[in-house]
Amino acid sequence: MSDEIAATPKWIALPYHRRWLLAQADALLSFHGRHGINPAGGFFVLDDRGDPIARPDAQIREIHATTRLVHCFAIARLMGRPGADAFIDHGMDYLWNDHRDAVNGGYFWSVGDDGPKDANKQAYGHAFVLLAAASARVVGHPDADRLLADVSEVIRTRFWESEHGAVAEEFDREWRPLSRYRGQNSNMHLTEACMAAFEATDDNIYLDMAESIATLIIREATASNGGRLPEHFDERWAIDRDYSGGDVFRPYGMTPGHWLEWTRLCLQLWELGCRKLDWLRDSAKTLFDHATVEGWNEEAGGFHYTVDWDGRPHLSNRLWWPCAEGIGAAAFLNAIDSAPRYEEWYRRIWDFVARELIDKEHGGWRTEAADPTGRAAPLFEGKPDLYHALQACLIPLLPTSGTVTRGLASGEL
Repeated sequence: MSDEIAATPKWIALPYHRRWLLAQADALLSFHGRHGINPAGGFFVLDDRGDPIARPDAQIREIHATTRLVHCFAIARLMGRPGADAFIDHGMDYLWNDHRDAVNGGYFWSVGDDGPKDANKQAYGHAFVLLAAASARVVGHPDADRLLADVSEVIRTRFWESEHGAVAEEFDREWRPLSRYRGQNSNMHLTEACMAAFEATDDNIYLDMAESIATLIIREATASNGGRLPEHFDERWAIDRDYSGGDVFRPYGMTPGHWLEWTRLCLQLWELGCRKLDWLRDSAKTLFDHATVEGWNEEAGGFHYTVDWDGRPHLSNRLWWPCAEGIGAAAFLNAIDSAPRYEEWYRRIWDFVARELIDKEHGGWRTEAADPTGRAAPLFEGKPDLYHALQACLIPLLPTSGTVTRGLASGEL
C-alpha cells in the first residue's frame, strides 16, 4: 500500500480534506459549546447526547476539564469563532476564584458548588493551568498574566525538583507530600504547557524546563527501556514496573497513546530548539514505530489502551485520545519526513476515527470504540473531552514549528 500512497497527493494537500478537518473542528466546538457552561461556575460534564449529566456527583469540576476548555475556546477565539470569549471568561473566573487555593497557594484538583471536593494539589492539574494561562495570554485575556505568574511560581517553588529536572507528583492542601510516586504523564503535559508558555512569553525558562523533562523521561528513561516509554517511577525516578494506581489515570504497564503524544511533543520541542537536539527527532520516530507495531489492534483497528512489559495488550479498550494523538504524531512526521508509512498511518487512523468514534447522530466523539469481545468495561462516561479531538483536527493544518495557538495566532490557517 505504501507504493500506492507515495504515488498520490498527501491528504493534507487536498483542499477537500482541509475543509473536512475544519468542519470536524467546528462540529466539536458546537457539540461542547451548546450546553457546556455551568451557570454555577465552571463547565458541565456532558452525556452522549451533549446534555449535562444529571447526577450531582458527575458535575464535580475537575481542574483538567476546566483548563482544557479554556485552552480549546482560546483556540476557537483565534479561529474567529463568535461566542468563544464567554467560555474563556467563565473558565478563567472559575480557575481564579474557585480552583485556586487563596490560603495555601496552588489549585485544587476538584471543586463542587460548595467548595473543594478534592483539595489535593496535582502536578497534572497544574500543568493544564499553565497551558490555559498561556493560551489565554495569546488571545489577550486581561486575567492571563496574573494566572500565568501565579501558577508558574507554584510549579517552580512547590513541584519542581531541580536535582531530577522534572516535577514531583502530588501534595495535600497544605503541601505535604502524598506519596513517593513520580509520573511521566504529568511531566509530559507540563512539557506541552511549557512550550506554550515559552511561545506566549519568550521566557527561556519554560523552554529549559521542557527540554529538561524530555531529557529525563525520553533520552534517559525511555532509551533505557528499549525505546518504549514507561509510565510510573519512584522518587528517585527509577522505573516502577509493578505500579498500578487505577485503570484511567495511572494504569498498570505502558500506554501507547502516550508514546504517540510524546512523538509530537519531541518533534515540536526539536523545532522550538532550532533543531539542535537531534535525539528528539530520532526518539520521536522510535516511539511512533513502537506504538503502531505494538499498540495497534490489527484485527479491529484502534490502539490498545495499555500493553504489558512484553508489549502484549493489557487493557484492550480502544479509546479516542490515543487515536487523536496518533493523528497529530503522524501529521508531524509526515511533514518532516517523506517516508510513505507516515501518510499511510495518518489515513488509517482517521479512517478508524470516522468509522468508530465520530458520532454522526448526536455529535462529538465517542470515548471508545465498541468492544468486539464484550469483555472490556468502559472507562469513561459521556463525552467529557474536547481537547484531544479538537487538536487532532487542527494540528495537521498548521506548521510543525509550534503549538496550535502559535500557528493560529500567526495566521497560518
